[in-house]
Amino acid sequence: MSAVPGNAQRDYPLARLTTVRTGGSADYFARPDTEAELLELLAWAGGKGLDLGVIGSGSNLLVADEGFRGLALKLDGELAAIERQGEGLLCGGGARLPSASAKAAGWGLAGLEFGVNIPGTAGGAVRMNANAYGGRLAEVLEWVEVCTAAGRDRRAPDALGFFYRGSNLGPEEVVSRACFRLRPDEPAAIKARLEEMRGKRREAQPSGIKTFGSTFKNPAGPGAQGRSAGQLLEAVGAQELREGGARFSPKHANFVENSGGATTAEILALMAAARRRVHERFGVVLEPEVQVLGEVRWPESWAL
Repeated sequence: MSAVPGNAQRDYPLARLTTVRTGGSADYFARPDTEAELLELLAWAGGKGLDLGVIGSGSNLLVADEGFRGLALKLDGELAAIERQGEGLLCGGGARLPSASAKAAGWGLAGLEFGVNIPGTAGGAVRMNANAYGGRLAEVLEWVEVCTAAGRDRRAPDALGFFYRGSNLGPEEVVSRACFRLRPDEPAAIKARLEEMRGKRREAQPSGIKTFGSTFKNPAGPGAQGRSAGQLLEAVGAQELREGGARFSPKHANFVENSGGATTAEILALMAAARRRVHERFGVVLEPEVQVLGEVRWPESWAL
């Protein structure tokens, strides 16, 4: 297992795989399109002691400017397929959740409509417990298959330890498939709900630009007084801040944009400056929702 598997590439630039378009290269990168291929890669990486990173849609991901010293994976082929199974939907871990929602609608299967506004993959949605617009992933998830260097196992939702924007899945565990148990409904009615949700997203969030999804988690506690991270950031004027090519979106203060040539370091500095403003005014400590890959260097100002 010491030789590099034939489908793995060296020094692969990762910025192109993220929506915000920043970051360096991975030491190794592969696009497994079968479970057997995925298991081979995981066993090889485990034998070499390499760190593992999975890139889904890249919509909530920051890659370190220095890159990633490990194996980065992007699931493809049958690992990104979407199939109907009776009243269920079987998705590869790399299947895009908006596509799964749209296909379910066409097949007259309801319950996954909220996924149309989650710009990630089925595997990423499971790992991050991605709920939206009143829809809850755990309520429609029937099981997942998880691959590691040791093999594959199937897990029920209650074995995943779901919490707000997270699960108990470790970095060495890859969701290869997810099965959603849905319910029959009229395709036209489901499609109407999808369009309504798309409209809400278009009104509230930036699109068609270099950005990633929500930067900070919505806080709890008395200081927030029920306000979202975006509302707190807007209140402290975070949208006025600039760090190189990085800024907060004028449309939604919890979205960071790469307005031109931004680096990951500049985005981290922008996040730190806004986080400090919120803490100084409201006593609220915002925690990042965006995921990071590689040894990112948080600026000293991140510490409060």
